[in-house]
Order: sequence, then C-alpha cells, then structure tokens
Amino acid sequence: MAERLRLWLERGESGYWLRDAGSGAALRWDDPRLRVVKVAGASYRLDALQDGAFAPGRRLALVAEPENEHDPHAVGIWDAGRRLQAGYVPAELAPSLRGDEQAVALWEFRDEAGRRIGLRVLLVPADAWIQEPRA
Repeated sequence: MAERLRLWLERGESGYWLRDAGSGAALRWDDPRLRVVKVAGASYRLDALQDGAFAPGRRLALVAEPENEHDPHAVGIWDAGRRLQAGYVPAELAPSLRGDEQAVALWEFRDEAGRRIGLRVLLVPADAWIQEPRA
C-alpha cells in the first residue's frame, strides 16, 4: 500500500513550491505522485482570474462536464465556491483523472500591469494531506 502523500507549500515569488511534509525534501512538479498543470482556456476568463479565490494557495474545485459538446471528458477548474471558472484541466490529462482529486492554485502568471493571466494548479489524490499556507 502506498504511503499517503503529505505536502506543505513553501512561498515562492509567484506562488508556492512543494515540500514533502515528512522529510522536508523539496518535491519537483514532475513527481509521479502529483500533477502540476497549466490551466487551459484561462485567456478566455481573465476577469474571473482576478478574483482572490484564484490566488496561489487557495483550494479549487474540479467539475466534470460530461455534457460538454466539445469534449465529454472536460473538467472545469472553478473557485472552491463554484462561482467563477478559471478554465479547464488540459484535454490530454482530463480523461485520466479519477474524479475525486484535490486541486490547489499553485503558481500565477501576471502581465506587465499586474493582472493575473494564468495559473498552474496542483492536482493530488483525494487522500493527500496539504498544509494550508500561512498568510
């Protein structure tokens, strides 16, 4: 049986780096126990992205869209309250999700004016433990 993934988020310049909560070791974004993805379609939702609900460290909701006419495997990325949508899990990854993953805004991209224009999101198994970032 695999050991439960335990992470803490370490503040970086534009978001958070990942550390193993047990050992304190830095984790790479390509660690096979997790996924870090760039939100697809964020450029169509720039006004929504400005909301503080998408700030790095905030919990997000993954919402399957089986009725999506373009892609029945589509998974939307929403704020935790499901008020605003940031975009989608990349199409090539969405079919491999189980449907119970946790999602956290991990890293943001900003333009010259300081507006958030993109996000990288951490996707981990439902049973993973993620330390809440300190303010």
